[in-house]
Amino acid sequence: MSLKREIERRRTFGIISHPDAGKTTLTEKLLLFGGAIQVAGAVKSNKIKKGATSDFMEIERQRGISVATSVMGFEYEGYKVNILDTPGHQDFAEDTYRTLTAVDSVIIVIDAAKGVEAQTRKLMEVCRMRRTPVIVFINKMDRPARDPFELLDDIENELEIQVCPLSWPISHGPDFRGVFNIFEQKLNLFTTEDKQRLGESIEITDIFSGEADKYIQPHAVNLKEELELSSAGYPAFNKDEYLAARLAPVFFGSALNNFGVRELLDCFLQIAPSPGITVAHERRVTSGEEKLTGFVFKIHANMDPNHRDRLAFVKICSGTFERNKPYFHTRSKKSLKFSSPTAFMAEKKSVVDYAFPGDIIGLHDTGNFKIGDTLTEGEDLNYKGIPSFSPEFFRYVENADPLKFKQLAKGLDHLMDEGVAQLFVNQSNGRKIIGTVGPLQFDVIQFRLQHEYGASCRYEPLRLYKACWMESFSKSQLEDFKMRKLLNMAHDKWGRDVFLAETAYALQMAQEKFPDIKFHFISEF
Repeated sequence: MSLKREIERRRTFGIISHPDAGKTTLTEKLLLFGGAIQVAGAVKSNKIKKGATSDFMEIERQRGISVATSVMGFEYEGYKVNILDTPGHQDFAEDTYRTLTAVDSVIIVIDAAKGVEAQTRKLMEVCRMRRTPVIVFINKMDRPARDPFELLDDIENELEIQVCPLSWPISHGPDFRGVFNIFEQKLNLFTTEDKQRLGESIEITDIFSGEADKYIQPHAVNLKEELELSSAGYPAFNKDEYLAARLAPVFFGSALNNFGVRELLDCFLQIAPSPGITVAHERRVTSGEEKLTGFVFKIHANMDPNHRDRLAFVKICSGTFERNKPYFHTRSKKSLKFSSPTAFMAEKKSVVDYAFPGDIIGLHDTGNFKIGDTLTEGEDLNYKGIPSFSPEFFRYVENADPLKFKQLAKGLDHLMDEGVAQLFVNQSNGRKIIGTVGPLQFDVIQFRLQHEYGASCRYEPLRLYKACWMESFSKSQLEDFKMRKLLNMAHDKWGRDVFLAETAYALQMAQEKFPDIKFHFISEF
């Protein structure tokens, strides 16, 4: 199959939402409809004992939340589908922001009872900045929900994008009967009670003929009125507007009960973009170029705790990746060869011989990679980086078991490489400081150190306002600042100077007294 055909049939997308909107459940049902799994798992349920495929980490299974992005790829009706299920909780937002650099489109999941929530707005901002096309899935229609028109208005106002409903719900809550597929003009009524397997659907092509009335009474009249109102009040679907990220198609359904998921998947595969242009510092790279380029957007330690393996997740941007072929690592200027590149189904991995633009592959890493690194066939190319943001929460980290000093050092080193948190070393006393964007990360780090490395740590409180990276054209002023602020100076993992400002006032004073120094709140400047 030609490179052009391989690119055209690929769909790489992320699923994002506020916590508890049903993102991981939707991922599970997309895998089920795509034939990638035979039985769907649940995030947390007393009746369904199988765990969600994408929540493979022990802490995710215990807490019922996603704390790391999972990658799942499968073949479906001639398409190669790559799903990235992201954490919804704001404490893990940095992982989600990085993941959005590796996708070509996005599905936003919204709770039908709650509408647009705070974290959804933030994630939409990232999509808007990158002009990423979005499809909205309004979930949990099997529970009491807000009026569909009210939900659509909420999306337009809060996410600042025009909407176009491509399916419509038949009632909601206990009376929910299914969805009318506007995109294909079909009525799909699902008859199964089994939430883990696929059910049969009844298809009726003309909703206004009266043929459907017996299936959807007493909602037939109401459904027809709502469909007429929606066609008059919202624009018809325009693929170019969607690809330009100016129009968001909207689907209604219930991921848990398999309602509306097939409509979403079938339509998505038809309209979603295949891999296109990726912007590097030096130039714009087109997916159809013959030579390989790709970048690391995530590193995960201990995907398989038995082997202590560490994987770099690489998004292929152009060309064809081949196993055992040497590639140029632009940061280190080294040539690297990979004997066992892997494709993903969450934590399950399989060795691949070839990968194409849009694919996500895992490369076994012995410490060569950091997030944002670029691989090429010799060209000195650097994809626009994936910065670390200034943390908002800080703790001193101490070894709780003197006999496990090496395990703690190794565990912290590996976990910090993942980008889930940042490690700073105070220059005056050598104490280690962990900085995160959310307090829940401290629990995750402590849990993973204990269960994956056999190391115990304890935290001590530390009140700081910001960690600031610095640059200056005045070497003397920079040295003077570092000497005066020695107690507040630290090194990051890469040995760069970081100023740990205790308060907003302290930072403001530093900026005023040392005008030749620039203070940055992201690690790339």
